[in-house]
Amino acid sequence: MTYKIIQKRRIWLGISVVLLAVAFYAIFAWGLKLGIDFTGGTLLEAKFGANKPSVVEVSDAVQDLKLSSLSVQPSDTSVILRFQENSEEVHQKVLASLRKLDSVKNPVENKGTSTPALSSFEELNFTAIGPSVGLELQRKAIYSIILVLLAISLYISYAFRKVSKPVASWKYGTVTLIALFHDVVITIGFFAFLGKFWGVEVNTSFVAAVLTVLGFSVHDTIVVFDRIRENLPKSADNFEDTVNRSVNQTVVRSINTSMTVLLVLLSIVLFGGLSIKYFAMALLVGIFFGTYSSIFLASPLVVILEKWQNRKRSN
Repeated sequence: MTYKIIQKRRIWLGISVVLLAVAFYAIFAWGLKLGIDFTGGTLLEAKFGANKPSVVEVSDAVQDLKLSSLSVQPSDTSVILRFQENSEEVHQKVLASLRKLDSVKNPVENKGTSTPALSSFEELNFTAIGPSVGLELQRKAIYSIILVLLAISLYISYAFRKVSKPVASWKYGTVTLIALFHDVVITIGFFAFLGKFWGVEVNTSFVAAVLTVLGFSVHDTIVVFDRIRENLPKSADNFEDTVNRSVNQTVVRSINTSMTVLLVLLSIVLFGGLSIKYFAMALLVGIFFGTYSSIFLASPLVVILEKWQNRKRSN
């Protein structure tokens, strides 16, 4: 059975336009909540004893230090603190305050032995980044995404160089670029929404997730375009019907491949640790919409370009 996917392109394009409009609003109205990787600051993760203090108790313990932009997040077995100051002096003062809190929450009895009691407190992670390094990482992140988009577009144009009729090869590259832009903007908009209402920050792992999404999405798009390229020389149908048949031949494979990845990512989001949760969530959102754009956006856009081209010729 052949589904009329391309023939219903106005519906799919309408959905993409709405999603992009919402994503752009979130990006420009709220922006991304940048983590210390981009703004500079300190991330400190500490493990307490059996009686882990609450977020309020941790915040109260370091209140006298007057830390700027302090954020305290509980994890399964630890607490993560983020703040702007990144000097070693502040670092040691924070540790001293947290150790004192742990000694109150988890008192250890020596029982009269000569061996001193061991503290249950442990510093698991300490990362300090200066503001100049953060700005440099911001620039590099933007440059890397732009370069990857351009490189992918040029590669598609080269790979389809022998497909000149009825749509020139460079137009496949342009359509791929539009689809990838669509995926990136929606993913960024989603995290702007999370940052606004749940305080979710983005860091260098988010950039890595976006680049991974680009690679996965372009792979899916190439599978569809490659089937179009194979069917064109031997097809007796018009271009629109040929593209629709090609999409139908690959849609099950694309969805099945994506579903296996999405199920794994969903399990990581639900049951994984905090350090990898939002990286997996970025992949989950990006790959979902990347699959959508490969099937319901890229191929319809190729047909639209072909129809515009025919109209110009007829005029």
